[in-house]
Amino acid sequence: MNASQHGQHKHTRPSGNSLLWSLAVTVGFAIIEAIGGWISSSLALLGDAGHMLTDSTALGLAAFAAWVAKQPASSRHSYGLVRAEIIAALVNGLFMIAIVLGIGYFAIERLRDPPPVMGGTVMVIATIGLVINVIIAMILHRGEKTLNTRAALLHVMGDLLGSVAALVAGVVIYFTGWMPIDPILSLLICLLILSASINLLREVIHVIMEGVPRYIDLPEVGHAMATVNGVKSIHDLHIWTLSSGMVALSAHVVVTDMARWEDILDAQRDLLHERYAIDHVTLQPETDYQVVQPVELKLE
Repeated sequence: MNASQHGQHKHTRPSGNSLLWSLAVTVGFAIIEAIGGWISSSLALLGDAGHMLTDSTALGLAAFAAWVAKQPASSRHSYGLVRAEIIAALVNGLFMIAIVLGIGYFAIERLRDPPPVMGGTVMVIATIGLVINVIIAMILHRGEKTLNTRAALLHVMGDLLGSVAALVAGVVIYFTGWMPIDPILSLLICLLILSASINLLREVIHVIMEGVPRYIDLPEVGHAMATVNGVKSIHDLHIWTLSSGMVALSAHVVVTDMARWEDILDAQRDLLHERYAIDHVTLQPETDYQVVQPVELKLE
């Protein structure tokens, strides 16, 4: 038997409803916060409003990617379009870094010449923004666990931290009149968001480069597969991520008796599913004589 054997695989794709709800709430409040930031002259509030407006774009992109990822496979895209979510996560991560750099630039400018800020107005709007961001974060956290929604959640967590910074800045300015607190807190939040963005991008790039999922030990999987009764060895083992929650595996399996392949295949599928949650499996059976041995070169 030379044909590859494919394990049965079923994947539930995200509905994107959590992203759509989050998008609607974010757009509505971003407009209110932008007006409040302009009236109060607060960079922390304006930065948070701008961040929420960009979040609307990020959430919209994430929702669109979730919809695209549900499209069926075709002759042109045999795996379907599941990696649309990975692309959306990459774009959103880069978008987030651009936002952080922009806010950081204006914060440094304001440190040199802090303008007057209406602390009371900032406190009220920032408190409302904090509550709304907590609600959105809860909606996304309870939704689908994909890199796409994680990227969207990163934007929302940035908003949440921005609301906290704006609230603290408003309190300090209202009671002490110390204006530099506004850009200082903006810079602090920028550093936190930048760190989270870089970590997300590292994971996204790892998926794009078809790296082994970080929670899976490839040699361990190979050793476990080799312990199945009737298997002599495993070689050409590859494990990669198609999209969040979709891990694929391919390998060549050297068996003792080709007549037992169907039973061995079923045992391998059960092992990979139960121990490693890998369901998209392609295995090639081989016997000893089919395995190509390296040729030893003799120098005269």
